[in-house]
Amino acid sequence: MNILVTGLFPIICAFAVTAITGPVFIQWLIKLKFGQEIREEGPAWHQKKSGTPTMGGLMFILGIGVALIVSCLIAAFSGNGSVALKTAVALAVSLGFGAVGFADDFIKVVKKRNLGLKALPKFALQVFFTVAYIVLLWALGELKCEVLIPFTDLSFSMPLWLYIIFALFVVTGTVNAVNLTDGLDGLATCVTIPVALFFAFCAYGQGEMGIFSFGLAVAGGLFGFLLFNRYPAKVFMGDTGSLFLGGAVVVMAIALKMHLYLIVAGFIYFAEALSVILQVASFKLTGKRIFKMSPIHHHFEQCGWKEVKIVTVFTVVTVMLCVIAYFI
Repeated sequence: MNILVTGLFPIICAFAVTAITGPVFIQWLIKLKFGQEIREEGPAWHQKKSGTPTMGGLMFILGIGVALIVSCLIAAFSGNGSVALKTAVALAVSLGFGAVGFADDFIKVVKKRNLGLKALPKFALQVFFTVAYIVLLWALGELKCEVLIPFTDLSFSMPLWLYIIFALFVVTGTVNAVNLTDGLDGLATCVTIPVALFFAFCAYGQGEMGIFSFGLAVAGGLFGFLLFNRYPAKVFMGDTGSLFLGGAVVVMAIALKMHLYLIVAGFIYFAEALSVILQVASFKLTGKRIFKMSPIHHHFEQCGWKEVKIVTVFTVVTVMLCVIAYFI
């Protein structure tokens, strides 16, 4: 299939749609008064961000969606139905997670309940979309209960029932870890761009052109969003965007049997989630905190690091780990 259709078009189209529609979206969010409420337990200086438009994830979701829908149509009419189908499935499942985030944001912003969607229904919906993805892969004959081991040519297989449990853990863990990473201007955006490109190029190497297109579209949409989300942010992605991105990253990993590579390429996600788990466990068991504040990006803020420095360092670390994971 033409590389222009599977590669260049998705990333350019997603970037262009997001960048062009961005100002319109931001004005619309301001008009609706969809402003972010900053929680009091966060760093005190974040209070100045209160009122910044949120739910901006809709911007890059639109850009990614348009790029992939057009790509799928071109692929389908070119006789590459399997490529179009895999792309469509990845997009649909990611949109499912984005819908959970949208519901969460809607409750926070419109219903004025700062904690948003309650934990149990939020988790239940994430489980539902995870199972739906596994069922779709099974129905398409694409479900392989196999996991590649990083930095080796080895892999291991597991029975279906165990794989489903494993996949549930990987998906819900990754989606919520990406959500935790979205705590500074541009942080989740900058970290996810190299992760999306990493999985896109791995997909190309495996001949999975549908996932290749999907990963490049995600990166393109985020490049466009970064124009408005970089420090000082004019808009936040909200849970709408972060849960969509979490879903997008994990569906690529599962499709490529690269679940464990999430720990390497997505190390920052892992560190953010682990810092919260360790902080809560330490406080409950000993009454003492390990970090000055969690997730860990807030710890570095409390140590005197500026937002731009934290985002830059976390992004550079991600790029380096993605390069290492790809070439080794």
